[in-house]
Parts: sequence; structure tokens; C-alpha cells
Amino acid sequence: MKSILVLMLLVVLAAFTLTDNIHTRFKPSAGYTRVAVAPGSFGAYLQSLTLKPAGTHTKTYTGSIARTDLYTAAVIDMSIGSQDLQQCADAVMRLRAEYLYQQKNYKAIAFNFTSGFKCDYIHYADGYRYANERWVLKGKKDYSYPNFLRYMNLVFSYAGTLSLQKELKPVTNPNDIKAGDVFIKGGSPGHCFIVMDVAESNAHKKQFLLAQSFMPAQNIQVLQDGSPWFSLGTVAEVPYGELVDAKYLKRF
Repeated sequence: MKSILVLMLLVVLAAFTLTDNIHTRFKPSAGYTRVAVAPGSFGAYLQSLTLKPAGTHTKTYTGSIARTDLYTAAVIDMSIGSQDLQQCADAVMRLRAEYLYQQKNYKAIAFNFTSGFKCDYIHYADGYRYANERWVLKGKKDYSYPNFLRYMNLVFSYAGTLSLQKELKPVTNPNDIKAGDVFIKGGSPGHCFIVMDVAESNAHKKQFLLAQSFMPAQNIQVLQDGSPWFSLGTVAEVPYGELVDAKYLKRF
């Protein structure tokens, strides 16, 4: 009996040890040091996200291998739903909202629709539903995680790069790039990438990890272009790589 308990403990410890995230899997390039983030910050949350096992393919919401799979450095272990909803801007909003939900900072969870309507989580969790640019009370309070995901699907349906671009603030000093910043260009379609981690050299040059979703909706993937570390001033060969430019850099 004792030996069985010991074996079970070893299995649990092994599973815990194998848990991989942005911080543990991606080491900075030679000559670079990871830029520290404040505990509890959005950047710290992004670095701690669990990754699927190395070699996992990026898949679409239908389960097929995504056309962006060849650019996969890692796949974030997060649901994508069963609908073609969680695309590029949606993935960025999902990550931001997941962080705020984890912090129980419910009042801060709000995104504007392309129409300009402010869709805040508090209204939705309190039982209100969106109808013709207004909230209508239809249910009871429900702050559960499944209901949070239903709220996010509503956001995905009516928000996008055009609306998110307007909400974010320009980064005036590109060398101040931080985990959680977003390269974004609104359009139909537009596109965006989110900065997952940043490293700096002794010469104060910056490199950073990027993640994205795409069309059709797919896993959120950490990107690679030969290397998973990108930098400003170089042309990225990934789709929409021209957006990895200081003029498109914004922040929550």
C-alpha cells in the first residue's frame, strides 16, 4: 500500500514538473536577458500561461491543422470553442479578459463593439443581454467561468481589430515595448499580434515573443520566423509580418 502511494506521488510530481510555460520554454537569445515583469501584472500572467507539449500542431476550431502551423513555436493551452469566432483580435481580448477575470477585476472587463457599444462584463454577469445597442435584463446573476466564456463569445461576435485598435493607446517610445503590448492594424480584415515576453541586450536592444490567432479561428500560437524572438527594424516573414513595426505598437 505504501509503495502504491509513493508511486502515485511520483506521478503527480512528474506531471507538475512537466508543466511548461512561456517563461520556462523560451530562453532569451545569447547576449539577451529577460526583462523582469511585476508580479501579478498582465505580463506575468502571459509568461505563466501553460503551453501544450512541444511539437503540438496549431489547429482550427474544426480540429484541422491550421495554415499558420508552419510558424508555430508553441501552442497555448487554452480553449478556442466550437465556432469560427476567436480570431486575431479576439485572441488578444480573450487573453486580457482571462487575466482580469483571474484577478477578479470584473469591472475592468469591457470591450467596445465596432458599432461603439460598450460591452462590459458586469452587465452580462448580472443577467443583462445585448439587444439593439442596449442592455436588456433577461436572467439572473452568474459570474461563473462558463458564463464568462459566453460573454467572450458575444464580444468576439461584434468586436474586432477596428474597435480594439481604437481602444488601445499608442506606445510613444517603442524601445519601452512590454509584454502585453499589441501590434495592431484595424481593417476588414485587419490583424494583430500580442507581445508575450521581452528580452534586452547590454546595448539596450529588445527582442520579443509574439502570439496570435488567425482566420479561421485557431489555437493561440506563439510564433517563430526561424527564431521565436522578433525585433523591431527587421522584416518578419510570418503573415502580416509588416505589422511588427513601431507605428502599429499599442497598449492596454
